[in-house]
Amino acid sequence: MRITDVLRRKGDLVVTITANEPVKALLDALAEHRVGALVVAGADGAVEGIVSERDVVRHLQARGPAVLDQPVGAIMTSPVHTALPEATLEDLMVLMTERRIRHVPVVVDEKLIGIVSIGDVVKHRMEELQSERDQLTAYIQQ
Repeated sequence: MRITDVLRRKGDLVVTITANEPVKALLDALAEHRVGALVVAGADGAVEGIVSERDVVRHLQARGPAVLDQPVGAIMTSPVHTALPEATLEDLMVLMTERRIRHVPVVVDEKLIGIVSIGDVVKHRMEELQSERDQLTAYIQQ
């Protein structure tokens, strides 16, 4: 199974933010879109970083509430681990596990085309297992 299969099912909508927007705007966007991370994109659409709820919490703890007025670029993770759409889900799971990350932007020619979360991977894998189970059950009942 490939990343393109996941993107085909979930869609390619990616919520982005610029590095110069305040962290407050980031929090608003996370809440509005009900997502756990945003890709930080440049004017040309290139991925500059990624920022998650975890990043906000860690920086709030370290710097206090003043971090809310700082630019997103001050707390984003960069460089970002990305994936190509042709990569397998197994490769993506290894990357997520080894790097301890939950969101991976998908890029083609350095342009953002989607994002895959650990939740997307788990959902896709559960659907695969259910399909296999259904096929085995049907085979046994023949």
